[in-house]
Amino acid sequence: MAKALDLEEQEQLDQIKHFWKKYGNLISWVLIVVLGSYAAWNGYQYWQRDQAAKAAVLFDEVERAVTAGDVVRVERSLADMKDKFGGTQYAHQAALLAAKALQAKDKAEAARAALKWVAEVAPDPAYRDIARLRLSALLLDAGSNDEALAQLSAPFTPAMVGLAADLRGDVMLVKGQKSEAVSAYQSAWQLLSDSPDYRRLVQAKLNALGLDPETASPATATGSIK
Repeated sequence: MAKALDLEEQEQLDQIKHFWKKYGNLISWVLIVVLGSYAAWNGYQYWQRDQAAKAAVLFDEVERAVTAGDVVRVERSLADMKDKFGGTQYAHQAALLAAKALQAKDKAEAARAALKWVAEVAPDPAYRDIARLRLSALLLDAGSNDEALAQLSAPFTPAMVGLAADLRGDVMLVKGQKSEAVSAYQSAWQLLSDSPDYRRLVQAKLNALGLDPETASPATATGSIK
Protein backbone atom coordinates (compact mmCIF):
# COMPACT_ATOMS: atom_id res chain seq x y z
CA MET A 1 0.00 0.00 0.00
CA ALA A 2 2.84 2.30 0.93
CA LYS A 3 4.53 1.58 -2.38
CA ALA A 4 1.31 2.37 -4.23
CA LEU A 5 1.03 5.70 -2.46
CA ASP A 6 4.68 6.44 -3.13
CA LEU A 7 4.17 5.74 -6.79
CA GLU A 8 1.06 7.94 -6.88
CA GLU A 9 2.83 10.78 -5.09
CA GLN A 10 5.81 10.46 -7.41
CA GLU A 11 3.49 10.65 -10.42
CA GLN A 12 1.81 13.78 -9.03
CA LEU A 13 5.20 15.31 -8.32
CA ASP A 14 6.29 14.59 -11.87
CA GLN A 15 3.13 16.23 -13.19
CA ILE A 16 3.77 19.31 -11.09
CA LYS A 17 7.35 19.49 -12.29
CA HIS A 18 6.22 19.16 -15.88
CA PHE A 19 3.56 21.84 -15.42
CA TRP A 20 6.02 24.23 -13.76
CA LYS A 21 8.62 23.58 -16.43
CA LYS A 22 6.07 24.44 -19.08
CA TYR A 23 4.27 27.39 -17.42
CA GLY A 24 6.48 28.43 -14.50
CA ASN A 25 8.21 31.24 -16.36
CA LEU A 26 4.89 32.70 -17.53
CA ILE A 27 3.40 32.50 -14.04
CA SER A 28 6.43 34.23 -12.57
CA TRP A 29 6.15 37.10 -15.01
CA VAL A 30 2.40 37.45 -14.38
CA LEU A 31 3.06 37.64 -10.65
CA ILE A 32 5.78 40.23 -11.19
CA VAL A 33 3.45 42.38 -13.31
CA VAL A 34 0.53 42.07 -10.88
CA LEU A 35 2.59 42.74 -7.77
CA GLY A 36 4.50 45.51 -9.53
CA SER A 37 1.25 47.17 -10.58
CA TYR A 38 -0.08 46.92 -7.04
CA ALA A 39 3.10 48.47 -5.65
CA ALA A 40 2.99 51.23 -8.26
CA TRP A 41 -0.67 51.97 -7.47
CA ASN A 42 0.08 52.20 -3.76
CA GLY A 43 3.04 54.43 -4.53
CA TYR A 44 0.91 56.69 -6.72
CA GLN A 45 -1.77 56.96 -4.03
CA TYR A 46 0.86 57.91 -1.47
CA TRP A 47 2.36 60.47 -3.86
CA GLN A 48 -1.06 62.02 -4.46
CA ARG A 49 -1.76 62.30 -0.74
CA ASP A 50 1.68 63.79 -0.16
CA GLN A 51 1.19 66.31 -3.00
CA ALA A 52 -2.24 67.30 -1.70
CA ALA A 53 -0.91 67.83 1.82
CA LYS A 54 1.97 70.00 0.61
CA ALA A 55 -0.32 71.92 -1.75
CA ALA A 56 -2.73 72.61 1.12
CA VAL A 57 0.10 74.17 3.13
CA LEU A 58 1.08 76.43 0.24
CA PHE A 59 -2.57 77.34 -0.37
CA ASP A 60 -2.75 78.52 3.24
CA GLU A 61 0.24 80.76 2.51
CA VAL A 62 -1.56 82.30 -0.48
CA GLU A 63 -4.67 82.80 1.66
CA ARG A 64 -2.69 84.49 4.43
CA ALA A 65 -0.99 86.77 1.91
CA VAL A 66 -4.38 87.73 0.45
CA THR A 67 -5.80 88.45 3.90
CA ALA A 68 -2.78 90.60 4.72
CA GLY A 69 -3.08 92.46 1.40
CA ASP A 70 0.56 91.67 0.64
CA VAL A 71 0.64 91.65 -3.16
CA VAL A 72 4.30 90.62 -3.35
CA ARG A 73 3.65 87.56 -1.17
CA VAL A 74 0.49 86.75 -3.15
CA GLU A 75 2.37 86.72 -6.45
CA ARG A 76 5.34 84.81 -5.02
CA SER A 77 3.17 82.19 -3.29
CA LEU A 78 1.01 81.72 -6.37
CA ALA A 79 4.11 81.29 -8.55
CA ASP A 80 5.39 78.62 -6.15
CA MET A 81 2.02 76.90 -6.17
CA LYS A 82 1.84 76.83 -9.96
CA ASP A 83 5.42 75.60 -10.25
CA LYS A 84 5.21 72.83 -7.65
CA PHE A 85 1.55 71.81 -7.53
CA GLY A 86 0.03 73.18 -10.72
CA GLY A 87 -2.03 70.05 -11.32
CA THR A 88 -3.91 70.21 -8.01
CA GLN A 89 -7.25 71.84 -7.27
CA TYR A 90 -5.52 73.80 -4.52
CA ALA A 91 -3.48 75.57 -7.19
CA HIS A 92 -6.57 76.49 -9.20
CA GLN A 93 -8.38 77.71 -6.07
CA ALA A 94 -5.31 79.73 -5.12
CA ALA A 95 -5.17 81.35 -8.56
CA LEU A 96 -8.84 82.38 -8.38
CA LEU A 97 -8.30 83.79 -4.88
CA ALA A 98 -5.12 85.58 -5.89
CA ALA A 99 -6.73 87.08 -8.99
CA LYS A 100 -9.42 88.72 -6.88
CA ALA A 101 -6.82 90.17 -4.52
CA LEU A 102 -4.60 91.35 -7.35
CA GLN A 103 -7.49 93.08 -9.08
CA ALA A 104 -8.37 94.86 -5.83
CA LYS A 105 -4.79 96.13 -5.66
CA ASP A 106 -4.89 97.49 -9.24
CA LYS A 107 -2.78 94.63 -10.59
CA ALA A 108 -5.23 93.90 -13.39
CA GLU A 109 -2.69 92.36 -15.74
CA ALA A 110 -1.49 89.90 -13.08
CA ALA A 111 -5.10 89.09 -12.20
CA ARG A 112 -5.93 88.36 -15.83
CA ALA A 113 -2.84 86.15 -16.14
CA ALA A 114 -3.90 84.10 -13.10
CA LEU A 115 -7.42 83.65 -14.44
CA LYS A 116 -6.19 82.77 -17.92
CA TRP A 117 -3.97 80.06 -16.44
CA VAL A 118 -6.92 78.46 -14.62
CA ALA A 119 -9.11 78.70 -17.73
CA GLU A 120 -6.48 76.89 -19.77
CA VAL A 121 -5.24 74.16 -17.40
CA ALA A 122 -7.91 73.35 -14.82
CA PRO A 123 -9.44 69.90 -15.48
CA ASP A 124 -12.56 70.78 -13.48
CA PRO A 125 -15.06 72.55 -15.78
CA ALA A 126 -16.46 74.54 -12.85
CA TYR A 127 -13.08 76.15 -12.18
CA ARG A 128 -12.60 76.81 -15.90
CA ASP A 129 -16.01 78.44 -16.20
CA ILE A 130 -15.48 80.68 -13.19
CA ALA A 131 -12.09 81.73 -14.48
CA ARG A 132 -13.43 82.46 -17.98
CA LEU A 133 -16.34 84.53 -16.66
CA ARG A 134 -14.14 86.59 -14.39
CA LEU A 135 -11.48 86.97 -17.07
CA SER A 136 -14.00 88.15 -19.64
CA ALA A 137 -15.32 90.72 -17.13
CA LEU A 138 -11.79 92.03 -16.55
CA LEU A 139 -11.14 92.16 -20.28
CA LEU A 140 -14.36 94.11 -20.73
CA ASP A 141 -13.23 96.58 -18.06
CA ALA A 142 -9.93 96.94 -19.92
CA GLY A 143 -11.70 97.66 -23.20
CA SER A 144 -10.61 94.37 -24.79
CA ASN A 145 -14.09 93.55 -26.02
CA ASP A 146 -13.18 91.01 -28.68
CA GLU A 147 -10.96 89.12 -26.25
CA ALA A 148 -13.81 89.13 -23.75
CA LEU A 149 -16.13 87.64 -26.37
CA ALA A 150 -13.52 84.99 -27.19
CA GLN A 151 -13.63 83.82 -23.57
CA LEU A 152 -17.41 83.50 -23.83
CA SER A 153 -17.44 81.65 -27.15
CA ALA A 154 -16.96 78.08 -25.89
CA PRO A 155 -19.82 76.15 -24.24
CA PHE A 156 -20.35 76.58 -20.50
CA THR A 157 -21.73 74.14 -17.97
CA PRO A 158 -25.50 74.48 -17.40
CA ALA A 159 -24.99 76.26 -14.09
CA MET A 160 -22.91 78.99 -15.75
CA VAL A 161 -24.47 79.43 -19.18
CA GLY A 162 -26.96 82.06 -18.01
CA LEU A 163 -24.21 84.16 -16.45
CA ALA A 164 -22.20 83.87 -19.65
CA ALA A 165 -25.19 85.07 -21.68
CA ASP A 166 -25.63 88.09 -19.42
CA LEU A 167 -21.97 89.00 -19.70
CA ARG A 168 -22.09 88.58 -23.45
CA GLY A 169 -24.95 91.07 -23.47
CA ASP A 170 -22.78 93.55 -21.58
CA VAL A 171 -19.98 93.16 -24.11
CA MET A 172 -22.30 93.55 -27.10
CA LEU A 173 -23.86 96.64 -25.56
CA VAL A 174 -20.45 98.26 -25.11
CA LYS A 175 -19.68 97.42 -28.74
CA GLY A 176 -22.84 99.28 -29.75
CA GLN A 177 -24.62 96.16 -31.01
CA LYS A 178 -27.95 96.67 -29.27
CA SER A 179 -29.94 93.91 -30.97
CA GLU A 180 -27.27 91.31 -30.16
CA ALA A 181 -27.15 92.58 -26.58
CA VAL A 182 -30.94 92.26 -26.26
CA SER A 183 -30.82 88.72 -27.62
CA ALA A 184 -28.10 87.75 -25.14
CA TYR A 185 -29.99 89.32 -22.23
CA GLN A 186 -33.17 87.51 -23.24
CA SER A 187 -31.30 84.22 -23.21
CA ALA A 188 -29.83 85.07 -19.82
CA TRP A 189 -33.25 86.02 -18.41
CA GLN A 190 -34.70 82.71 -19.53
CA LEU A 191 -31.74 80.63 -18.36
CA LEU A 192 -31.57 82.25 -14.92
CA SER A 193 -35.07 81.24 -13.88
CA ASP A 194 -33.64 79.51 -10.79
CA SER A 195 -31.76 82.67 -9.73
CA PRO A 196 -34.49 85.30 -9.15
CA ASP A 197 -32.19 88.01 -7.77
CA TYR A 198 -29.80 87.82 -10.70
CA ARG A 199 -32.73 87.49 -13.08
CA ARG A 200 -34.15 90.79 -11.82
CA LEU A 201 -30.80 92.43 -12.63
CA VAL A 202 -30.99 91.12 -16.20
CA GLN A 203 -34.60 92.25 -16.45
CA ALA A 204 -33.56 95.76 -15.38
CA LYS A 205 -31.03 95.80 -18.23
CA LEU A 206 -33.73 94.77 -20.71
CA ASN A 207 -36.14 97.37 -19.31
CA ALA A 208 -33.45 100.03 -19.79
CA LEU A 209 -33.28 98.97 -23.44
CA GLY A 210 -37.04 99.35 -23.79
CA LEU A 211 -37.96 95.67 -23.57
CA ASP A 212 -40.08 93.79 -21.05
CA PRO A 213 -38.99 90.11 -21.01
CA GLU A 214 -42.33 89.12 -19.49
CA THR A 215 -44.13 90.07 -22.69
CA ALA A 216 -41.39 89.71 -25.32
CA SER A 217 -40.58 86.40 -26.97
CA PRO A 218 -37.52 85.03 -25.16
CA ALA A 219 -34.52 83.88 -27.11
CA THR A 220 -33.96 80.19 -27.44
CA ALA A 221 -32.06 78.77 -24.47
CA THR A 222 -29.03 76.70 -25.34
CA GLY A 223 -26.00 75.29 -23.56
CA SER A 224 -23.62 77.42 -25.58
CA ILE A 225 -23.56 81.13 -26.10
CA LYS A 226 -22.90 81.89 -29.71
